[in-house]
Amino acid sequence: MKKPRKESSQKGREQIGLGTDSGTPGLAVYHLFGDAEVAGFRASLLSWYDRAKRDLPWRRRAAAEPDPDRRAYSVWVSEIMLQQTQVATVTGYYTKWMQKWPTLQDLAGATLEEVNELWAGLGYYSRGRRLQEGARKVVEELGGCVPRTAEMLQRLLPGVGRYTAGAIASIAFGQATGVVDGNVSRVLCRTRAIGADPGSPLVTQHLWSLAQQLVEPARPGDFNQAAMELGATVCTPRSPLCPECPVRDFCRAQKRVEREHEQTARTSRGSPERGTPLDVEECAPKNAAPCPLCLPPAQPWRQDLGVANFPRQPARKAPREQRAAVCVLQQPGSESGRFLLVQRPKSGLLAGLWEFPSVQAEGPEAVQRQALGKALRTWVDHPLPLRSLRHLGEVVHVFSHIRQTYVVYGLALAEPLQGLPPPGARWVTRTEFQAAAVPTAMKKVLRLFEGQRSGRGKASKRSPGPAASGRQLTLSAFLKPTSTP
Repeated sequence: MKKPRKESSQKGREQIGLGTDSGTPGLAVYHLFGDAEVAGFRASLLSWYDRAKRDLPWRRRAAAEPDPDRRAYSVWVSEIMLQQTQVATVTGYYTKWMQKWPTLQDLAGATLEEVNELWAGLGYYSRGRRLQEGARKVVEELGGCVPRTAEMLQRLLPGVGRYTAGAIASIAFGQATGVVDGNVSRVLCRTRAIGADPGSPLVTQHLWSLAQQLVEPARPGDFNQAAMELGATVCTPRSPLCPECPVRDFCRAQKRVEREHEQTARTSRGSPERGTPLDVEECAPKNAAPCPLCLPPAQPWRQDLGVANFPRQPARKAPREQRAAVCVLQQPGSESGRFLLVQRPKSGLLAGLWEFPSVQAEGPEAVQRQALGKALRTWVDHPLPLRSLRHLGEVVHVFSHIRQTYVVYGLALAEPLQGLPPPGARWVTRTEFQAAAVPTAMKKVLRLFEGQRSGRGKASKRSPGPAASGRQLTLSAFLKPTSTP
């Protein structure tokens, strides 16, 4: 392989913030793309994308929409929904959303309650709220025109970060700006053999620089979607499909795998020094200072991982443990009666959503019962048979940073209550519960309550039943009627 010119090496080092006096020439160039590689990478990736891209509703909508503001809105909605959420889950939500609010003006006129109801089950509810806030800002302050550049999108729209801004600008407006999400980060780390933590400031800066270097000016939106598609379907976190990769020839991780296999084969033959060495470019001599972009010395190469050695993710921080005591209060009525729901605060976790009355689960069961009784009296101005409050079991729900355990109690009233509940509370039928903006965890709680009422389960802390497991139920599974034993 032809060695890079010295001035190119120094320029590359400066691009990623490395000094030029560490005695490791060519360090940055190893983690960069040369001009010829850029051209080949673009052509190979786009050719593959044109053949293999998935047929997704937001892609069809953006491609067929001539109005730039409507096109930007359709991309904006999809990108917000796709944050931390799988494509298969988003597809149905996106279709319903665009049917209900096909334009920014339609969304701007909706209520937060309507937004939360449609978003229910998608998770990370602040995303829907910020999306509506952004729509209102565009309509009320920007004359209905979505900002045309990534810089202005990020500056002016709430909830729009660097990635989302770049995606909207490139797909909707054709701005030649690169994007880096989790999928793109993985592709870039492997193709340039970057093993360091992709979340560190230095690596993050370098990945954005690479994305900008690679983006195809003539087709920036397609290129960015192709890079994300590659990471989602081929260059996956585990068990990547390397033989199907269109940019395999540009992948330094793949070359490292080939080198390691060759060295292992030589060792097994008992003659590691014999044979023609592979023509594999190295980052730096072994006696040089450690490269901040390579695999950390404390994380040696693992043969079983292959290209998945890049990047090595740091250990995840364990979610914070929280406990709450929650009560399903039911009064007689049509269907399966009516249930009391109260609204969460307008800010914080699950802001504005509806849930069963709850308190922090502190102390023994007697203390929890007392606290729940006091909370219920703030919402129901009637005497309650608190002695009939039954402990049903526990439900665990894992949020992104919190492992929430709900200690579930049930109280079924013998007679219907008169009068209306105070502001912030309401009685709902089961059908209304299904349509309300309630978190998935509350659906698990109701499932546990109904299972106990029908005698299908037994209250137990240790074995609360399938409804109380940590697995999130799909909406169809939740609504599916259970057979009578």
